[in-house]
Amino acid sequence: MASFLMKCILKCDIIVSCASHTDREELIVKKEYVMGNQAIAIGALAAGVNVATGYPGTPSSEIIDTIAAHNKDKNVHVEWSVNEKAAMEVAAGASFAGARCLVTMKMMGLNVASDALMSLAYVGVEGGLVVVVCDDPGPISSQTEQDTRLFGKYCRIPVFDPASVEEAFEMIKDAFEYSEKYHTPVIFRPTTRIDHAYAEIEYDEAVKPKEYAGFVKNSKRFVIFPRLSRMNHEMIEKRNPAIGDDFSSYKGNVATGKAGNKKAVLTGGVCYAYSKEYIQDRDDVTLVKVATPHPFPEKFILESLKGVEEVLVVEELYPYLEDELIFLAGKHHLNIKVLGKHTFDSPLAGECTPEDVAKRIECFINGTPYSEAAKDVAEENIKLPIRPPVLCAGCPHRASFYAVKQAMKGQKANFCGDIGCYTLGNAMPLDMVDTCLCMGAGITMAQGLFNTDPETVNFAFVGDSTFFASGMTGVANAIYNEADIILCVLDNSTTAMTGHQPHPGTGRNMMGDFVDKISIEKILLGMGVAKVERVNPLEHEKAVAVVKEMASIKGVKAILFESPCIAIVKSNKKMTVTDKCIGCKKCIREIGCPALSVGEDGKVKIDALTCTGCTLCAQVCPTDAIVNA
Repeated sequence: MASFLMKCILKCDIIVSCASHTDREELIVKKEYVMGNQAIAIGALAAGVNVATGYPGTPSSEIIDTIAAHNKDKNVHVEWSVNEKAAMEVAAGASFAGARCLVTMKMMGLNVASDALMSLAYVGVEGGLVVVVCDDPGPISSQTEQDTRLFGKYCRIPVFDPASVEEAFEMIKDAFEYSEKYHTPVIFRPTTRIDHAYAEIEYDEAVKPKEYAGFVKNSKRFVIFPRLSRMNHEMIEKRNPAIGDDFSSYKGNVATGKAGNKKAVLTGGVCYAYSKEYIQDRDDVTLVKVATPHPFPEKFILESLKGVEEVLVVEELYPYLEDELIFLAGKHHLNIKVLGKHTFDSPLAGECTPEDVAKRIECFINGTPYSEAAKDVAEENIKLPIRPPVLCAGCPHRASFYAVKQAMKGQKANFCGDIGCYTLGNAMPLDMVDTCLCMGAGITMAQGLFNTDPETVNFAFVGDSTFFASGMTGVANAIYNEADIILCVLDNSTTAMTGHQPHPGTGRNMMGDFVDKISIEKILLGMGVAKVERVNPLEHEKAVAVVKEMASIKGVKAILFESPCIAIVKSNKKMTVTDKCIGCKKCIREIGCPALSVGEDGKVKIDALTCTGCTLCAQVCPTDAIVNA
């Protein structure tokens, strides 16, 4: 009971004298019950981080937010960069000066940052530089299921893979140490179930950022030329086996079980937690945890698997550990049977669950094949009702899509979407997203569709944050190559889907400073867009008229649909239905607001708890039956 109560404590400050601290006389110990991302952020602060950059993306966003919340003295430079590439390059520059730097993103953001990271792997770093890339098995909130362990191997840089919130907090500090020890960027790869789990951590709140000397010019080191790349590539290939040997004694790599076991389970990340939960303290099977998948800790694995004849590899996404083990077995002529994804004994895609992992290990230990029947038993307790994602009640994006849809009635039109809340515009009844590829791609894909069918009206939808992140190059490309498209910037004054982070158009930054807003309208006009119109999408008739006007103009045109995210404005307004309602349900059929439903009498009902009083339903109603409450 005492242990349970302790874990329920959210905060507890303890002051302890500490003679070993030269810069202060007291150690301020704080206990907090925190989310995994918060633990990573606090761990980075405890490591003395000087610069923290990133671009928001679930499941990574809370890391930068947490560092900013703890940065009351502004000792750390914290920023949401315009995209992941910019974040990586800002951190690289600061690292060259000796600063400890943290860069955060989700796994697809690493695609954007990879140009800088690949070159940085060859150039190396001075101050520790840790790239936190949060993978999203499932996927739960992403387009793909990328496995960042592979990216680390591709870049030839170390990868850390925490298995719990507590380990993530400790391991992020180790990642900085290894980065500086080997002068290399390091990838830190938590997954969603680590990022968003909770645990209690204890840390020194009085830790200050690291002191550093500043940038020392050295063009032979910091300017990447082919000769330097060739030389450093050879150095990296010779260095990585040494890092692998170093990792073989790393505290995060552990093996349990008695000597002489014939069977072993090899795992890492959250799958270790699931495996450990099933195996508990039994010692008749060896449980091997790999916390540093690259460079692979060969000596540790060879020692852990002495005498083992059969290994089940439990991991999410790519068979990374499995392939490394197969290679190692071939290299050292080990007579080991390896079971995993290649033998269909581990899932080929999606995230693992405790139930499924337990059933797979049970089948492995008992020597019975894992069947679909066993899979059904493992999953029978986790089936949930389907709840499709929808735009919030009162979301201005619904009004923007509806205005375009109404304006284009009877005309052939393509609607190219993008990544953000507005991707949900593809849901019925709006059905207004025909394509969605990656951030900023809607603008350039609309150009591709125009080139194949110039008689169709081609729309490109993009959010205000995404416009700054990756939209401007697409606009420049459209103007330069004489495309005929309508750009719709859905400006809700925030980065909504990932947690309402600021961006260059909001007028504030993560240091808590108010700054000049960058005008999207001025950017577009300066680039040479033929015409730019601003309109509130909740003024339905005016918005429809603007869309029709733009459709009559050739070239690149832009409509700025400007209305703040309803989660920011927190409206107290409500709508209500009067006796004029004839039950035609046009409001429900055409706009699909979740606040609208049909009552037992066949007439429309409005949920007062979710309604925000946006008035769109009232503007759609043919009998004026919906009014302000």
